[in-house]
Amino acid sequence: MQKVTLGLLVFLAGLPVLDANDPEDKNSPFYYDWHSLQVGGLICAGVLCAMGIIIVMSEWRSWGSRRAGAGAPLP
Repeated sequence: MQKVTLGLLVFLAGLPVLDANDPEDKNSPFYYDWHSLQVGGLICAGVLCAMGIIIVMSEWRSWGSRRAGAGAPLP
């Protein structure tokens, strides 16, 4: 039952996408320029990935400095 439901959902979700790229109606609000969409997505993914790496590396460095002083007695 789940396979049938999932197949129907994918089929129904895919129908608007197939009709949206009709080259005859470029003035439609649902016409997508797929190349620009892909480039924008890749740029966004690259920026988010770089920010994540920077954040992880900065946390790792500060974690190492906190750990070095962990053996000192508290006042």
